[in-house]
Formats: sequence, structure tokens, C-alpha cells
Amino acid sequence: MWETLVWLVHVAAAAGVIALVLIQHGKGADMGAAFGSGSAGGLFGASGAANFLSRSTAVLAAVFFSTSLVLTWISGHHAGTTSVMQQLPQGAATTPAPVVPATSDSKSSEIPK
Repeated sequence: MWETLVWLVHVAAAAGVIALVLIQHGKGADMGAAFGSGSAGGLFGASGAANFLSRSTAVLAAVFFSTSLVLTWISGHHAGTTSVMQQLPQGAATTPAPVVPATSDSKSSEIPK
């Protein structure tokens, strides 16, 4: 149950980081707001939206990083985890591979001079 919850938070944080990065505008757009392009009268002011979006992105990136670490820890300490070699039936790893007979085609074995 905890693993599922961490996965859901991880995917939501990833989607949130993607959305917030796509919403943000570049650094060159700040000059237009500084000279009165009309965005200064918005909800956050001229630079308030940029600060809010960048801080929200940083928080979601920290959540994404944290859930990545937790998922790594869960996968390493998962109860009942065995290696691939331990899941093989007994004797399967020591069984020799089948021998493929070589062809006796004389033209393929000659080296051109």
C-alpha cells in the first residue's frame, strides 16, 4: 500500500514539474513586464508570478527527488526479493547448451586470395 502511495505522489510530482516548467516564461520576458507591458497589474504583480512558479517548481522537484530515493530504497529492501539466478530451477544453470553442427560447405571455409 505504501509503495502505491509513493508511486502516485512520484507520478503527480513529475507531471507537476513538467507542467510548471512549461508554464514559466523565459528570462527575456521579464524586461517587458518591467517597462509596463500590462502584466504588472496581475494577481502576483510584475515578478510575483515568476517567484511563485519557480518556488513551486523547486518544491515539486524536491518531492520528486525524495520519492525517487524512497522508491529506490523500497525496491532494494522489498521482502521476498530474489535474484534471477535464484529463480532458475536447480541444475538449469549447469546444463550445457545444445551443439550446433558445422556445415561442410567448402566455399564458405575458403579464404579468397
